[in-house]
Amino acid sequence: MVSGARKGIGRSLGNFKRWINELLGDVGIVFYLSIFLIVVFLTVAALSPDETQRLAQEALDATTNNFGWLYLLTSSGFVLFTLSLAFSRFGSIRLGPEGEPPEFSFSSWLAMIFSGGMGVGLVFWGVAEPIMHLSSPPLGIGTPGSVEAAQAGMRYSFFHWGLHQWANFTVVGLAIAYVRFRHNSHGLISETFRPLLGDRVDRGWGKAIDILAVLSTIFGVATTLGLGALQINSGLSRLSGVAYGISPQLLIIAGLGSLFILSAMTPLNRGIRYLSNANMVLAAGLLLFVLILGPTAFIFSELTQTMGEYLGNIIQMSLVTTPYTNEHWVQEWTIFYWAWGLSWAPFVGSFIARISRGRSIREFVLGVMIVPVLLSMLWFSTFGGSAIYFDMFENAGIATAVAQEVPAGLYVMLDQLPGGYYAAIVAVLLVSMFVVTSADSATFVLGMFTSKGVLNPTRFVRILWGVLQLLMASVLLLSGGLLGLRTVSIVTAFPFMLLMVLMAYSLYRDLSLEWQRTEEKDQLLHERIESLLLRESEKESARQVEEDAHPTAPEAADSSTELMDPKP
Repeated sequence: MVSGARKGIGRSLGNFKRWINELLGDVGIVFYLSIFLIVVFLTVAALSPDETQRLAQEALDATTNNFGWLYLLTSSGFVLFTLSLAFSRFGSIRLGPEGEPPEFSFSSWLAMIFSGGMGVGLVFWGVAEPIMHLSSPPLGIGTPGSVEAAQAGMRYSFFHWGLHQWANFTVVGLAIAYVRFRHNSHGLISETFRPLLGDRVDRGWGKAIDILAVLSTIFGVATTLGLGALQINSGLSRLSGVAYGISPQLLIIAGLGSLFILSAMTPLNRGIRYLSNANMVLAAGLLLFVLILGPTAFIFSELTQTMGEYLGNIIQMSLVTTPYTNEHWVQEWTIFYWAWGLSWAPFVGSFIARISRGRSIREFVLGVMIVPVLLSMLWFSTFGGSAIYFDMFENAGIATAVAQEVPAGLYVMLDQLPGGYYAAIVAVLLVSMFVVTSADSATFVLGMFTSKGVLNPTRFVRILWGVLQLLMASVLLLSGGLLGLRTVSIVTAFPFMLLMVLMAYSLYRDLSLEWQRTEEKDQLLHERIESLLLRESEKESARQVEEDAHPTAPEAADSSTELMDPKP
């Protein structure tokens, strides 16, 4: 009887284990430890939001004051590194088997890159950043509201959303795509370090790297969710009179959460792909609306001038640190953007890697860096340029609105256009879809990181990470709003930045080894072909000598007989 009870308990435990395995899939220590650390942070931050904000601010001050220069040098180095790879001998290497076509069409690929990248940030900052620079000029360039301040504001907006930002994503994405599709390895951050660490990536060092990538990703995405909630709340406040504050923002996050969790239950080639394409249609429609009905000539003139100023001053802007004046503008803007991009790099890079099978390294770099940068420039010129025009020449009061409520600038600018009310509705819908797409992509990537790199993590794991993202964004909003979101993103990005430097070196080393192996194979093949040709040449020479030594060979005799006795 006891034996039967034991067997029954054993069967129950076995069934429970199988149910857990089906629910979670192949997870390990990275999954459980990441969950534990995030839950601990959420608990502490929820119970002591003010203390959490204070500690985060102290960490921020220590990081930016002592290592701000490192953020600038590293981000600039990534730009040079990625572009040099694209135009080097490595550019032709394909991310997958030779001759394999890309998994997605070029247009869908670009749409997913843009939507999974910085779509929310562009909508949030497209008007706000140039206007804030107009009111408070970067590095004291010009006086508030002046032409010099306007030009500097647009130039730095281009800079903050230009090559440096997308280079972060390119480094991580290229490294993961290379090891995943070229070496058929797991799609994990730690796998990119195998050329440096060897088999140690399968043990403690590799687990630590993957956990850090998970933490960086969830804080970075939470920042974006928070910005999206602020932007949507501002739009709803103007459209329907909804109050602007923490309570509505938390409700907005909950509503958006239900949408992207629903999307997370669909396959990648359906949910995220269709949402990304819809995002691009809405974004293009809103862009054309402002471009056509706004100050069109001013927009294109400003785009041309600012692009020239950006390219002409990119080195100086990349390396400004203000050591003599103790100016905090660089820390508050440039370093924030670089840190935000770095915290997003594991997520965006991994997602771009997942959708880039079959692309060459050159195509990958140019597609991820050049096309989104050009679109970002056009976006800022259209929205930010229009806002500056209306504020400087028509006294629209956009700067005043932004000073009171940062995301409100977009809607005040749209009010200056015919049909602006309906355009504002489209803007709210666009932000909502960008948030859903970004969060959905993040759940997918976090599932990959914590499921040993599988390309299709289980639905439950993706939903679990979706819920944790919602909780993290909510806690950060409660702990300091916009300032809290910015603070945490900078602090959490620092350790991952150091890892990315090693990742870039590891990728270059791996590419060099593959190129060396390819050259050795080509050389060996060339030598074998030469050897075969030499053997054939020697055989031909031997036959010729034989024919010369024996002119009456049967072939010759037959030939001569035929000539002497032709048949009628």
